[in-house]
Amino acid sequence: MSVATKSMSATGRRKNATARVRMSEGSGTITINGRPFDDYFATLPLQNAVLAPFQQANLLNRFDLDITAKGGGLHGQAGAIRLAVARALTLFDGELRKELKPEGFLRRDPRMKERKKPGQPGARKRFQFSKR
Repeated sequence: MSVATKSMSATGRRKNATARVRMSEGSGTITINGRPFDDYFATLPLQNAVLAPFQQANLLNRFDLDITAKGGGLHGQAGAIRLAVARALTLFDGELRKELKPEGFLRRDPRMKERKKPGQPGARKRFQFSKR
């Protein structure tokens, strides 16, 4: 990578997934954990979720992405990558924030799995009550 290319990195989280995105100007190649984008996210809805910030900002196929995704499932990782990409785009150009924020791309979804409570079989489940 030459000094002239501008590189941005950002982190995104969703459920138990964390994604780290390194974005640099290029031809639009996306690798996730060393695998091609189409191979990692096989379904179209997951691919669209990741590419949505680029489509909103009209910057499709302008950046190369190197992504590291950990934890959670594919849907959580797709949401985490979407947030990280949106954050990296705002670092690239602050004016893009006005386009991305109303669509909810810069909002971290706070929904997480509820923790299991001690002395109980699950988060909400209770042992069966027996009067006798």
